[in-house]
Amino acid sequence: MSRRRKVGAVVLVLAAALFASAWVTYGGGKLERAGTPNPARPPPESARARHEADSQILFGDLHVHTTFSADAFMRSLPLLGGEGAHPPADACDFARFCSQLDFFAITDHAEGLTPRQWSETKESVRQCNAVAGDPASPDVVAFTGWEWSQVGLTPEQHYGHKNVVFRDTAEDKLPARPIGAGGTVARAMRNAARMGGGSEVDRLLVPIRDFGRRQRYVDLQELQRESAKVGDCPEGVDTRTLSPDCRELAATPRELFDKLGQWGFESLVIPHGTTWGFYTPPGYRWDKQLRPSQDDPQRQRLIEIYSGHGNSEEYRAWQDVDGEFDKPGATCPSPSADYEPCCWRAGELIRARCAGAPAVECERRVAKARADYVAAGASGHLTVPGASVEDWKDCGQCRDCFNPAFNYRAGGSAQYVIAKGDFGDPRAPRHARFGFIASSDNHSARPGTGYKEYGRRKMGEATGPESEAWRARFFPKQKPPLPESEPLSADALTKMAPFQLVHVERQASFFMTGGLVAVHSQGRSREAIWAALGRREVYGTSGERILLWFDLDNGPGGRAPMGSEVKLSTAPKWTIRAAGAFAQKPGCPDWVGERLGAKDLERLCLNECYHAGDARRRITRIEVVRIRPQKTPDEKLATLIDDPWKRVDCPPGREVCEVKVEDPEFAAGGRDVVYYARAIQEPTPAVNAGGLRCERDAAGNCVKVRPCYGDYRTSFDDDCLSQNEERAWSSPIYLRWQEAKP
Repeated sequence: MSRRRKVGAVVLVLAAALFASAWVTYGGGKLERAGTPNPARPPPESARARHEADSQILFGDLHVHTTFSADAFMRSLPLLGGEGAHPPADACDFARFCSQLDFFAITDHAEGLTPRQWSETKESVRQCNAVAGDPASPDVVAFTGWEWSQVGLTPEQHYGHKNVVFRDTAEDKLPARPIGAGGTVARAMRNAARMGGGSEVDRLLVPIRDFGRRQRYVDLQELQRESAKVGDCPEGVDTRTLSPDCRELAATPRELFDKLGQWGFESLVIPHGTTWGFYTPPGYRWDKQLRPSQDDPQRQRLIEIYSGHGNSEEYRAWQDVDGEFDKPGATCPSPSADYEPCCWRAGELIRARCAGAPAVECERRVAKARADYVAAGASGHLTVPGASVEDWKDCGQCRDCFNPAFNYRAGGSAQYVIAKGDFGDPRAPRHARFGFIASSDNHSARPGTGYKEYGRRKMGEATGPESEAWRARFFPKQKPPLPESEPLSADALTKMAPFQLVHVERQASFFMTGGLVAVHSQGRSREAIWAALGRREVYGTSGERILLWFDLDNGPGGRAPMGSEVKLSTAPKWTIRAAGAFAQKPGCPDWVGERLGAKDLERLCLNECYHAGDARRRITRIEVVRIRPQKTPDEKLATLIDDPWKRVDCPPGREVCEVKVEDPEFAAGGRDVVYYARAIQEPTPAVNAGGLRCERDAAGNCVKVRPCYGDYRTSFDDDCLSQNEERAWSSPIYLRWQEAKP
């Protein structure tokens, strides 16, 4: 390049930088506001709730992000095919008009929320409730909360994500600040303006390169400026004495529980994504969160076992790594019929590049590739240059699980959590006592997205560059396939942008539309819903409004519903009833369009709403899972989990499937036992239900995949539908064995 051209290029870059800076500095960027919800809709239709005496089943979503979350803001950018702003007011309108839920909670990531955003979120929730009608029977109940988004780089450092939801909404009944987790996620949230892995100049030039859609980019820069002004709160002091204008962090669950205890407000802390290997280190297990030092059983009473990020219910005995990847001696396990570790697949990818190499040399490269993958943890895919999404086939995935979370970490599954014991005090082993819920984890202010299977990129979480040109600008250039793997140093990992470290393109095939939490409530009020959550009389669904009852018939005090803890010495007997969800009619009820307006009907609902017909889907079978929590630490969990323990097929032609089950082995077993029920619905098409859509050989091995990309490589109009058996999971009934009196 000539000197004149070099000078011209420098001048162009400086001019662009000056223009972008001036645009932000002189009012180009605008701070996104919470907005104002639309007026209330008519009272709920009787078909939406199933009444039994004074109780009713209500449906909600306790895991909803708006574009006040930094990652949601990123997804909203035009270069990612985003829709723009979806602030808290949109969540209220979507729940009220589109999904027609009974309750929901806003749970934006605490690590990136500014004081202004937290204040506006609280006020938006209050506004949503203010137009909901009679507080004793509102059309929708809105709760306030946040997500504590902890990510540890090693299994010992990792605790995972938890939603914090508060009962009350008054200003003096809520913390002055959300409490974030710090660490990896906090750094990522603060660096939200880093659009991918491009250079600083690339990011600065985005509003110029996409000038016609520049507003959203400069708005992001304005948010970044606002966030940068928020300093960290001092550590080691009572949370109530801190300024409302600082950013408060809690490094561990214990610190979070202690801070919530200092406020003293009624709250629930709900773990979620416990098997999602997108950010969870290989070798992670729930164990340390069973210890009293990292638990609060009064607040942490529920666990989210299903969301738009997949299922976290099922335990499998296979391992993604033998040992802990960050400790000496960690190795790559061999594959089994139902699981191939990705470290093993890394070796096979290198083996395929051994053309011409001696056999001994090839095996050395294969062993090195597996070791390099193990040492890199969740970033192992970066150790095999030139490997495509298709090359990894279905490694890391649970092949026989229902809608499994990406890169499944079985040590965080609900079954593992229930079965595992903590024996820090051998005289008093500790076991978890969770109720099961599901929710959406939606990032576009759309609570309860699973009512219809459509709009994969808007009703789900799949996202990516809208064109090859944008992908080339912001994702690192792919290296050619090399004959050997490349180890990743700790220094290299710290220099990468957060979303370069994870297999972001591969996970797009695993995003579902989302689940629901159902409560058996004694009324529609906030207090009634909260009471049901607190007593664990709740269940989760994969998105369909399936009705489910799971009752112990012969408890000492009479009938005991799901979520109960009961002492028993005789054979337990249950009644399980389930009814399928209403089949949906196309479009929206007339009253929705009249209240919401055509523009928001298209923008929010995509012209499709919850619109129940008269017929219910058929429940094909009921399954009961039995778990015997460990009595000693050497008991193998796979021998303690019977899944399913009982299966009962439901006869056709009945709206409600009712079955009776008993366990004569309980009384002779002399140990505590946990039971829960699943209701399985007839197959229907669902977004991404096929995952990677493997073609398998006669032995069941995945020989070819058809990923459903989040970017331009899969049509944005393709919903990637596959047949799916939607289901509901009851909360467990915890039976504590006691010896029969003579």
